[in-house]
Amino acid sequence: MSIQGDTELLVTSVSKVDEGDHERFTHIVLEGYTPKGGDFVPLENSVVEGMINQSPVKALCGKIWVPGRDPQKYPICPTCKEVAQSMGWKLPAG
Repeated sequence: MSIQGDTELLVTSVSKVDEGDHERFTHIVLEGYTPKGGDFVPLENSVVEGMINQSPVKALCGKIWVPGRDPQKYPICPTCKEVAQSMGWKLPAG
């Protein structure tokens, strides 16, 4: 907000939303796991590989899709979030 004399200017940022974005969520993808006392075990479910090779990945909620959009633009899928929290996993803030 900036005040100049008697005029108040309010500036807000609005993200451009593509058609259908109101139905989009950021999904959580399990790319691998580390057993107790073991090394990381990768699964065939890499988001980066999916983006590069246009190959599908599977989210915790069961959704299968080819990743390609910025996940920071959308809210976390409520089902993925519930599954992750039930497993005791910490989710990033935001």
